[in-house]
Amino acid sequence: MRSRLHILPAMLLGFVLAGCGQSAPSKPDEAAGMAGMEGMPKGEAGKPADKDAVTLTTQQITDAGIEVGRPTVGGVQAALEVPALIEGDPQGVQVVSATIGGRVVALTRNLGEPVQRGGTLAILESREAASLNAEIEAARARSTLAQSNLRREQRLFAERVTPEQDLIAARTAAIEANIAVRLAQQQLAATGGGGGALNRVAIRAPISGQVIARAATLGQTVAADSELYRVANLGRVTIMASVSATDAGRVRSGTSVEVTAIGRRQTGRVTFVSPVLDAGTRLVQIIASLDNRGGQWRVGEPVSATFQLAGAGGSGIAVPSTAVQSLENKSVVFVRTPNGFRAVRVTTGRRNGDLVLITTGLTGQERIATTNSFTLKAELGKGGEMEM
Repeated sequence: MRSRLHILPAMLLGFVLAGCGQSAPSKPDEAAGMAGMEGMPKGEAGKPADKDAVTLTTQQITDAGIEVGRPTVGGVQAALEVPALIEGDPQGVQVVSATIGGRVVALTRNLGEPVQRGGTLAILESREAASLNAEIEAARARSTLAQSNLRREQRLFAERVTPEQDLIAARTAAIEANIAVRLAQQQLAATGGGGGALNRVAIRAPISGQVIARAATLGQTVAADSELYRVANLGRVTIMASVSATDAGRVRSGTSVEVTAIGRRQTGRVTFVSPVLDAGTRLVQIIASLDNRGGQWRVGEPVSATFQLAGAGGSGIAVPSTAVQSLENKSVVFVRTPNGFRAVRVTTGRRNGDLVLITTGLTGQERIATTNSFTLKAELGKGGEMEM
């Protein structure tokens, strides 16, 4: 009996060790499986996370400077954005030409200097001017003599010495002499006149403005009608743009146009839509007027012009241009979710200033990231979770 009792514990120990030996190999496999599960991204209810979602807390959204708002629904009018060029107002740019042939003896204004209407820009010395001045003096002398003869004939007629016919002839001669004086003065005035000497004429500014070009040189001999200066009143400028015939049909005189350049933005009005196509480009020319009393626009400057198109229905959904990002060559807008944001693919239409029309993808009721949405795009590339 004693030997059997010693054998029983030994058998029980063998069974325990055998059981331990069978279970030990399964532990590394279970550990590897758990490690694999921990490495898998999970969403709600243990499902894999949405690859288009970015998980953010409210504080993280605030710290990233992301603003949230709703799309604009209704009252959104389509717009046409085209390149344009700033030009001077045709009524505000004047070429100042030599009114008479001669030699330039004085130039009173340089480039960029202001000038008032009627102000002297240049003085020309001319033999023709001397002739005109001499004609005025001769006409005045003849007028003086005619007036003296008229007074004498009036006295003699009153004394009944001369007939009325002589009085009428004297009166006619006096009138003709006065006409000759006025004609000579007007001929000199047409050249500018007032040059300070009989052989000099002053060239005057036709409008108030600023000298933007000076072709004359001191001492230069110029012919009549030669350009000397160019004066512009740049308080108002025009923009020139060309659009297709289809788009031109939706632009009207008085249509609002937004002109933009780097760091500048201003609204003007369309003043002219050409009724014909340009023979070379087959496009329609559009002219708009722009207030430039602040002097922020320069003639010849390229700008961008956005025209509000008529007949666009005045409805639709629009979002700020800063809300639209490109993801996998498709446009997306980041829509707010309880856990952060989700990239929603959209189809965009025309731009309307700072807004972009959305034709498909949004209902208009969503809350979207309106600023710094590029941060969310970057987070998608890092796995959708912002690092603190």
